[in-house]
Amino acid sequence: MKLAGIHHVSALTANAERNHDFFTRILGMRLVKKSVNQDNPSSYHLFYADAVGTPGTDMTYFDIPNAAKTTPGVSSISNTSFRVKSEEALQYWQKRFTEYQVPFEAIVDRFGRKTMYFEDFEGSRLMLVVDDGLGVPYGIPWAGASVPEEFALVGLGHVTLTVRRAEQTQLVLTEVLGFKKVGSYASLVDGMPDITVFSVGEGGPASEVHIEERSDLPMERPGRGSVHHVAFRVKTMEEYDQWDAFLRSKGFMTSGKVDRYYFKSIYFREPNGILYELATDEPGFATDESMDVLGERLALPPFLEPQRDQIEAKLRPLTLKE
Repeated sequence: MKLAGIHHVSALTANAERNHDFFTRILGMRLVKKSVNQDNPSSYHLFYADAVGTPGTDMTYFDIPNAAKTTPGVSSISNTSFRVKSEEALQYWQKRFTEYQVPFEAIVDRFGRKTMYFEDFEGSRLMLVVDDGLGVPYGIPWAGASVPEEFALVGLGHVTLTVRRAEQTQLVLTEVLGFKKVGSYASLVDGMPDITVFSVGEGGPASEVHIEERSDLPMERPGRGSVHHVAFRVKTMEEYDQWDAFLRSKGFMTSGKVDRYYFKSIYFREPNGILYELATDEPGFATDESMDVLGERLALPPFLEPQRDQIEAKLRPLTLKE
């Protein structure tokens, strides 16, 4: 059983309308699935990805209208990165973020790559990272966006986990999930240990988890803009069928097998409290919609379809700014 990198990252928003505007109009991602939280269908679950919803390009948001402000801290997925193809792309994004008044920081090296930190309107902690394309393949830029193809976001990059004791998380990644330590780089915080880098699958940013050990932070209090979980790619249904029993044999309590309709999932928490999901590449977002109209109508899994009228009546429309 070999994981193939990051499948998706799921976060929280208190404003689905502005979130939709930010990720589609400003970042140029495609809304590939407009659905609802399957555990609470009164609110949206929005999926932003590349042009075809390739696994590993997908950032999702649960709509929690009354979500409070996040208090950053440990036991968190403290940063999510997106891949771009060149340093020139970072220069393009500096100009675009300036135009749209998106907060961003200077370009810095992290693990030998050029990166640029930025935030959305709710303080989601995000980053652009230059990927040389030698690892996990690029996604397909969305032609319906105003971002030039050569500068487009081409998938998720690494996630950073901020924890109190790194060793416990490292052991889960290496001894359970099959990651390998591939290096480290200096923390940007004085006096803190180096950030360690773990990789799985074909390598490159889309295969990596970066672990930051911090003794100076409280426990994170999640809210709007915080990340709920990170999912890793399971490439075949045969491997998926084995993962739940394997995780339980290692002493983890799991969700059991969960059918999300567009992929199948298993959830569990590692010792520092971070929620992991293992998600299958198949069947994908074109299961119930043709590729040319992904995300245009409310998509519901079969078990919620009988409630469509009631669900749609409670949801606000999503519209882009002019």
